[in-house]
Amino acid sequence: MFAVIKTGGKQYRVAANDEFEIERVAGEAGDSVSFAEVLMVGTTIGAPFVAGASVVAEIVEQTRGPKVISFKKRRRQNSKRTRGHRQDLTLVRISEILTDGKAPSKKEKAAKVSEAKVEDTAVEGDKPKRAAKPKAEKVEAAEAAPKKPRATKKKDAAGDEA
Repeated sequence: MFAVIKTGGKQYRVAANDEFEIERVAGEAGDSVSFAEVLMVGTTIGAPFVAGASVVAEIVEQTRGPKVISFKKRRRQNSKRTRGHRQDLTLVRISEILTDGKAPSKKEKAAKVSEAKVEDTAVEGDKPKRAAKPKAEKVEAAEAAPKKPRATKKKDAAGDEA
């Protein structure tokens, strides 16, 4: 089954397990997001949205799009302008398409949590990084160096600088 959803001012045709990029949605990797603006589910067309339908997706990654350079030059005017832009994007994976006001299932979330725990234990076994040693010699040399007095400008009786 497929659905057409609206998010970020754009429409997307989605099915279960599809991965695609949309404009930035708040959340971190592994969070679940629900899209309530469903325009179409299978052969059911909404007016403007399908009542009781929603699409549940999981955030895979927060990313950014390619750099777009806008360069304007006016010939013989010694005038040019360069502007760059990178769009904030979110990579999502569609978990399920719900109809008739059903609630999303919880079993996928539990599986992701158990996988995260396994990854955390592997990270703990890695060799810790070396701590930076303070450089006491440089600190002592800086403290021992005499400070030079600031040169001041002398003024005569009329207020002029000499």
